[in-house]
Amino acid sequence: MAPALALLTAGLTLSLSACIDATALIPVRPDAAADALAPETSADLDAALADGLDLAGATGAIAGVWAPWAGQWLASPGSVGTGIDSVTGRPAGGASLTTDMRFRLGTLTSSMTCTVLLRLVGEQRVGLDDAVAEYLPRLPGVQGITLRQLCQNTAGLGDPSLEPQFVSNPTRRWPPLELVSGGLGSTRVGQPGRVWTRSDAGVQLLGMALEEATGDSWAELYRRYLFEPLGLDDTSYPGPQDLDLPGAHPKGWAATLDADGRADCTRPLDVTRLSNSMSGVAGGAVTTLGDAKTWSQSLATGSLLSPDLVAEQWKSVREEGAPEWRRYGLGAEQLGPMRGGAGTIPGFLSATLSDPESGLTVVVMINDSSAGSEFVLALAQRLAAIAAEAPAAENRPSTQSDLPWTEEEATAQMRTNAVCPTGSATDAAAPVG
Repeated sequence: MAPALALLTAGLTLSLSACIDATALIPVRPDAAADALAPETSADLDAALADGLDLAGATGAIAGVWAPWAGQWLASPGSVGTGIDSVTGRPAGGASLTTDMRFRLGTLTSSMTCTVLLRLVGEQRVGLDDAVAEYLPRLPGVQGITLRQLCQNTAGLGDPSLEPQFVSNPTRRWPPLELVSGGLGSTRVGQPGRVWTRSDAGVQLLGMALEEATGDSWAELYRRYLFEPLGLDDTSYPGPQDLDLPGAHPKGWAATLDADGRADCTRPLDVTRLSNSMSGVAGGAVTTLGDAKTWSQSLATGSLLSPDLVAEQWKSVREEGAPEWRRYGLGAEQLGPMRGGAGTIPGFLSATLSDPESGLTVVVMINDSSAGSEFVLALAQRLAAIAAEAPAAENRPSTQSDLPWTEEEATAQMRTNAVCPTGSATDAAAPVG
């Protein structure tokens, strides 16, 4: 349509207008220098990622750092992990990873789901503070809960731990109502709007409500409102019956879990084939490094939203027990100047961070989920801390991010959260302090 074409010709982003065609291709800025980061910075990033690989007990990682004032760094150390080593009993082997391989995004998908909500709000198809009961009137237990609260994790819902079942039976198809009912039926952590607590069941409840509100499937909602506008050609939302990852990809591994969620590192499981119904719209997307970078920058800058909706997305609350600089918006975290978060699904951990002001962006994936999302978030923070100190390239202004954490602090957090480190990382993984 003509207004959208005019905006695109001018090179402006969708945030200037709430009336752009949802399928119009949206440019994302700022971008990074195309040149490689300085050798000393790249060496420090290589060492940090190798340390992360060892501490996670993973066979491979895919990562990228983009610093507009200094350059970029891409890495894919390790192997795809095709089997168990007969000597160590740990995952090993296979071809080398490449930076264009696909991986499961995990619970970072929640940021996509909540951005779809905001786009629907922009079209006045739903309201942020609409009651869930308006769309799911026959579902018990949703009274007093709003769409906003589901995205902000302030609905007061519980989040029953089903991870042992997910890991031990990854191909089972889970009806969304079964998972949502578990959250609604669990002990409530507080009245709606009063307490922050993470709840994937709440995001899945949001997914059910928006399907009712729009009459569209989530594959269609993601395609129309996110994937096509941003040109995310390598990102998809598989159906629950689609157990295999599309295209080239690493294997996904996880330690066997007992009923209490304790990891048995001597019994790694290949969970590459799984039904994403275990997390649905809270964690079911598949992507690549390049697409995850584009998405991370779009999320941070609000390129898909009008200014008032960007403000709503980043009207954050403090996370329970977290430092003041770590807060939660609608579907994603604000960590100092950076925006994004970490995701998990059996077999994969991922994290994205992007500073909307400086453009500093970090994406990292490891192919073993045993260490959990806090581990991979700390790894991303460590990479960000290294890149933030990168010297400016010639003829480029220095616009480094001022981060509220240090590389040493992020490294200590990685060691605290390491669960199944390799033999070479066992000593390093001991708790600090």
